[in-house]
Amino acid sequence: MAKKRKERGGDGEGSSISKRKERIGIADKPEFISRNRARLPKKHQQDEEYVATKLSQKILKEARKQQKEIEDDEESELAKTQLSFSDAAAEIRNNLSESDDEDFGGFSETQSRYEDYEEINEEDERVLEAFMSKDAPPLRTLADIIIAKIREKDAQVAQEERPLPALDSAVIDVYKGVGKLLTRFTTGKMPKAFKVIPSLSLWEDVLYLTEPEKWSPNGMFQATRIFSSNLPPKKARRFYNLVLLPRVREDIKKNKRLHFALYQALKKSLYKPSAFFMGILLPLCQSGTCSLREAVVIGSIIQKVSIPPLHSSVALMKIAEMDYCGTNSYFIKLFLDKKYALPYRVIDAVTAHFMRFMEDTRVMPVIWHLSLLSFVQRYKNELTKEDKDNIDRLIQHQKHYKVTPEIKRELRSSRNRGEKEFDFMSINILIC
Repeated sequence: MAKKRKERGGDGEGSSISKRKERIGIADKPEFISRNRARLPKKHQQDEEYVATKLSQKILKEARKQQKEIEDDEESELAKTQLSFSDAAAEIRNNLSESDDEDFGGFSETQSRYEDYEEINEEDERVLEAFMSKDAPPLRTLADIIIAKIREKDAQVAQEERPLPALDSAVIDVYKGVGKLLTRFTTGKMPKAFKVIPSLSLWEDVLYLTEPEKWSPNGMFQATRIFSSNLPPKKARRFYNLVLLPRVREDIKKNKRLHFALYQALKKSLYKPSAFFMGILLPLCQSGTCSLREAVVIGSIIQKVSIPPLHSSVALMKIAEMDYCGTNSYFIKLFLDKKYALPYRVIDAVTAHFMRFMEDTRVMPVIWHLSLLSFVQRYKNELTKEDKDNIDRLIQHQKHYKVTPEIKRELRSSRNRGEKEFDFMSINILIC
């Protein structure tokens, strides 16, 4: 009985399948099925395309967000205070020397970052100086902004004096005292009065009273630690740009190296990546006056700290779109060497960056050629055939006797954007 049921089921099933095949016109045509099946994209290809598109949208959204913050920064009001000046003043007077922080052990005055940039070639520095902007305005500090704001309201303020903002006299006295403590701060606890600054609506005016340009290196590190922990990214960016960056640049220029405490402050600032890029890296590149030593010091931190791909992609795209300064190539190379999976939008921006030098009559520095080599090495399979043809023409105009042959070799051993590795191997076999 079981056998008969099997036969009946088999005859009925086979007959129905045959009828269905005839009805849709694919009976006895297995090649039709296989061809259509081959045309369907594989699941991992669909996923990769979706992820790439989504990442591109995120990068563009982040870039627009950062641009809007920059444009609105001067006009927008800072976030409302959690503590008013009147509420804070009484607490500050009573707790000037108190803090619930653990004791800070401090950094040794003999520590510095010798190993990161002791081998900087002076000839390379001179070459890159030729690509710096000659008429770039100096970066503004917190003092510049507050003084300009005070003088805008009071034209009678003398040019030679450091004016005071219109704050409660008790607050002024307290924070001038805090500033004196920070000029000699090495170890111990930070004053609690300083810790409440991030919660004040006019925190920039109060911070100005402490004269940040005179803080000790250890004081700057502790201040960066407090502000990076307690400020939202937009405010942290202001602190990095107006206080930390000018101090770092001044120290490198004066001592040809950076104090270890200031180096650690920079490292701490990168824990808020968007604030670090918008407050330190991008303004430094935009200034047109970034020296090789500054690039190497700050670049060493970018190399050592893990950074989310989204923030790095936005930073790379923005640097690629800037007016060229020699050390910009140094930062471009750093990001390329981190080997992120960059979306096409960023790759196209970097390609356009290099193509701007097609008609440039200047002899480009070695770092420019090395950054182009890194780009081709990491992303050669993501370039279109047109991109590669353009780069080939570019390196005929901009040549380096050692680097250019390597770029050519990388281009020859690559497939074009959208090509599969199997297809590329087949083409090479046919050529051979």
